[in-house]
Amino acid sequence: MTAATHRWAAWLRTPAGVLLLGLLILFLNGLLTAALAHGVADGDKGYIQETSGFLFWPFLYLGAKHMVTGYDHLLFLLGVIFFLYRMKDISIYVTLFAIGHSSTLLLGVLTGISVSSYLVDAIIGLSVVYKALDNMGAYQRWFGFQPNTKAATLVFGLFHGFGLATKLQDFNMSPDGLIGNLLAFNVGVEIGQLLALGAILIVMGFWRKSSSFWRHAYTANVVVMTLGFILAGYQLVGFFVT
Repeated sequence: MTAATHRWAAWLRTPAGVLLLGLLILFLNGLLTAALAHGVADGDKGYIQETSGFLFWPFLYLGAKHMVTGYDHLLFLLGVIFFLYRMKDISIYVTLFAIGHSSTLLLGVLTGISVSSYLVDAIIGLSVVYKALDNMGAYQRWFGFQPNTKAATLVFGLFHGFGLATKLQDFNMSPDGLIGNLLAFNVGVEIGQLLALGAILIVMGFWRKSSSFWRHAYTANVVVMTLGFILAGYQLVGFFVT
């Protein structure tokens, strides 16, 4: 085994390696099963189409499930909080993302705005690339300035929410209780986001205390950037071949 292989094996045993490996497995599982970034499982889809009336708990569960299993969301959240240490700062960024996500989820479904889900999901993949490059200091080196990170988080949150809205529009949800169910779904999404964020922060907390954090932070963001490019490319291929 070469020295480089030893270093990679050692890195995979770190909290960062475990976190990124878990996200990679989730990512590849989605691609291999032909699941789109904002897809909803067939069983959940059937349930959404067959129900009517206000059903708070089922839709809350579906929303939380979507977020916890949404690898595009998790990759973006990982990028957002990667260099955030204070809970105050984390809360601000997560709130901005939630505002954007919630607004376009509700607006997209209620107004019936129709846009290709492939293009929206490709932009979501590029949002992961954008944030990874931001963490790597690319914009300061390339352009000599730092983009507004809060504004970017809000804007990309809008795309993340609109991506889900494009999928829900295909399910012919019953108008009976629609607004209540959408609100319940959105509450579930935010609960799932907090659960996923909590798990990521725990792993990041352990990693930041180790000497390997600064050695491997750049590499970790290269991996996140690569996954974002793969996700965007996958969606663009789907757009052009369907």
